[in-house]
Order: sequence, then structure tokens, then C-alpha cells
Amino acid sequence: MTTNLRIACVMVGLPARGKTYIAQKVCRYLTWLGINTKVFNVGNYRRQLHGANLCHTFFDPHNEVGQQQRREAADAALHDMIRWFNEDQGIVAIYDATNSTHERRQWIHDKLAKEDTQVFFIESICQDEELIVANIKDVKLSSPDYANVDPALAADDFKARIEHYKEQYETITEKDFTYIKLINVGSQVVINLVKGYLESRIVYYLMNLHIVPRKIYMSRHGESAYNLSGKLGGDSYLSPRGEMYAIKLPDLINEHLGNKPLTVWTSTMKRTIQTAEGLMYPKLQWKALDELDAGVCDGMTYEEIEEKYPEDYANRDEDKFNYRYRGGESYRDVVLRLEPVIMDLERQENILIIGHQAILRCIYAYFMNHSHEDLPYLKIPLHTLIELTPKAYGCEEKRFKVDIEAVDTHRAKPTARANSIRKKPAGDTSSIEGKKGGLKLKLPPVGASGEIIKEPMSPLIPISPKLFPQPKGAKSSLLNSPIEPDMSTFNLEDKN
Repeated sequence: MTTNLRIACVMVGLPARGKTYIAQKVCRYLTWLGINTKVFNVGNYRRQLHGANLCHTFFDPHNEVGQQQRREAADAALHDMIRWFNEDQGIVAIYDATNSTHERRQWIHDKLAKEDTQVFFIESICQDEELIVANIKDVKLSSPDYANVDPALAADDFKARIEHYKEQYETITEKDFTYIKLINVGSQVVINLVKGYLESRIVYYLMNLHIVPRKIYMSRHGESAYNLSGKLGGDSYLSPRGEMYAIKLPDLINEHLGNKPLTVWTSTMKRTIQTAEGLMYPKLQWKALDELDAGVCDGMTYEEIEEKYPEDYANRDEDKFNYRYRGGESYRDVVLRLEPVIMDLERQENILIIGHQAILRCIYAYFMNHSHEDLPYLKIPLHTLIELTPKAYGCEEKRFKVDIEAVDTHRAKPTARANSIRKKPAGDTSSIEGKKGGLKLKLPPVGASGEIIKEPMSPLIPISPKLFPQPKGAKSSLLNSPIEPDMSTFNLEDKN
């Protein structure tokens, strides 16, 4: 029996109801939070085992051969999912298929229950024919099933496939199953037996999703006085070139968005507020959008940090995502701080975020599905407007560079692992030996200002060793964490 938390999110719904869209969004969200998550798409297994370009009759419930072959694909995907849980310490798996009958769902539930895995069904119901037709055109006709097929013929075939599934479709009514029903893209939501904290977070996330076409714009503030001097953090005003960018930004937005409505978000820092002054749209300041806190290194240049804190300079290059400044933050901390912002972003339509380099890296990584390892090195240059257009399986990106020079604040990822001066354990009085004029000198150990923190320390995630698997016999420092999460706001468990 496993002691680690394992959740299987099992998608339910007719074809073209947005199941894969939802599965990919949930996977991207949880992965961004550092939760080991993977999607298992049964359609991909079916294509690998039995090929693509299958006629709609393959999906006819009266086609015994087709039924058997689809069951083989479902079984192969489930087998791989269980193996992933066991071998890769998976936490959340998403089983993406129609799973449209009581019999199929019971089979999945029973198999996973034997593996000590919690099962959470997510059903997507859509009765809006316009949305269904749009989904067929935007997504299904570009799938491998219809490669090199005339779009009109492909649409007819796919509609016939949907009719076959309708013959045997049974909506979830199982009272003893944990599930959520999303009706017409979340306009109505039905929840049953959702008790766990992580399941509750997934529910809350799903309730914020929408598919209304929109643009997400991101821009760093104009060049600041601290940018010119190479200093970290601070709350400086814009440089003259930064002021020029602020003047040009409204015309740039109007050029690409036209007269469509827009909301502008900034941090509470002077340089973002000053950059947004000429934008005649509703504005909202977020404390959560303030720049990564450099703690005792705030106001220093990288050269000064390297000289004063060589250990930290090396450690941050070694693991920039997890390195936390003393009295400040790590990129991991910022990701967790931004989680409520992401929730609100998913509710918004057209929006412009005027932010800071580290903050926009984290938000950009969420939408573009970048790993934690790559996140701190993403290029978010000054005086550049980034436009993201959400699509079914990701985002389309465009960048618009304004012809106003600015300093380059990007530091490339080190090509080789840093030779860090590792922090010594508490109480270690050993010294570092050096030579000067042939004499051995005893040098005092370099005092670190921060440290690499690899374990999540946020009230957004339950402080539990079951959520983040530990090696057998290991003790997690999370159990001794001073942070006590208040989960009552988000826990949907029935207390009666």
C-alpha cells in the first residue's frame, strides 16, 4: 500500500466537448505549482495500436471489433498510468477519454481503487451547438485522425462519430463517486463528494475557466533608473528612455487591440504605475505583482553580490528557481504568490499586465508551459509588448519591439554547473585554507545570505508528506514547518 497521495482525474464527455482542453489546462496549472502531473490520452494509444484515419463506423457501439480495439487502447493507457504512479512518484494523472458509460467508469474506478488511487471524475457537458461546431473546426479537424482529409468530409465523419457515442452515453449519476460536472463551459457546475484539499483546488480552478476569445498582453515597465545602474529591486522611477516607452505604449496597444475593452494590471511599484499612466483603461494594482524580493541583496548589483556573498552568487546560478534570498524570496515563492493572480487571470477577457522581469517570467511560463528549470532564464526584454492568444492546446505568441533602446537585464543560464561554495551545516567551524606568500592562512568561512529551498513552503499547498513523495524512511522538513495553512476557505468537504 502506498503512503503517497495519488489522484486520477478521469475525463467524461462526448467528443468535441472540451475534455482535452480541460485536461491540458489542469495539467499545466498543477505542473506550474510543482505538482507531478501527466495526461494520458486514450486517443493517442488508439492511434498507436490501431492507426489513425479510421472511419466513423469504428466507433459504432455495434461494431464488436472496434469496441474490442478501443478497450485495448483504454487498458493500455490505464496500465501506463498506474506504472507512472508506481515508478515516477506521480501525484495527479489525467485520464483523457470519453468514458461515457457507467460500466466503463466502474471498471476504471475499481482498477484504480486497488492501486490506492483516489478517483475524481470531471464531466464536460455542452449543449451549445455553436460551441460544438467551433470546437470541431478549430481542434478536431486538425487532429491526426483527419490528416490530409477534405475538411468538409472530415466534419461530416466526426459528426457521425459523435452520434455513435450519443447512442450509449450515460451522464454521471453514481452517488458514491467523486465528480464535478461542468455544463456549457462552467455556466453551471455540479459537485459531488469532493473532500480532499487538492481536489478542491482543482475544482476551484475549473470553475474559473472560460473559452471566450481574448488577448493577454504582458509588458515590463519602461526602463528604470535601477535598470541603468544594474541594481536589483528597489522602487525607482523610470529613466528618460523608460518615459518614452510609456508614451508610446498606448498607441501600440491600440494598434493591435483596436477599440476592444481592456483591463490593465500593474504592481504597486512606481515604475509599473508610471508606465501605465497614459493608458485610458480601467486599472488595478496588485501587491502580488510586485517584483521578486531580493531581501538583503535589494539595491545591490550582481557584481556587488558576487564580491560580498560569493556563496550565494554561485548557489543562485546552481539552482536559480529554488534559491531564496535571506529575508527575500525564490522564484518558487513567487510562483506560489502568483497563484491567486492566475486564478483571476483565467476569469478575465482582454488584459494587459505591466510587471517586472521575474513576475512576468512566472506568468509567461504558466501560459507557455515552461519548466521550473527554464523559467528563471526566460527572455522578457524591456520595451517589448508580448501578445498571447489562448488556443485549445496552448497559446499563440507575438512580440512587438518598440524602437527605443534599453539596457539588457537578461543573464543567460550558466553553461556549466557552478562551483558553489556550499553552505556548511550549523555548528561547522571548519575553515577554508588559502595561500599567500607561501604561507597557509586560515580564512573564515563565507557567510551566506540565503539558501536553496527545494521543498514547497506555501499555505496554498497542504503541509503533508503525502502530497510530495519522500524516499522510504526519510523525514520531511515540511512536518516542522512554521506555516500553518488555513484551508477552510477552499475545502468543499460536507461537514454534516
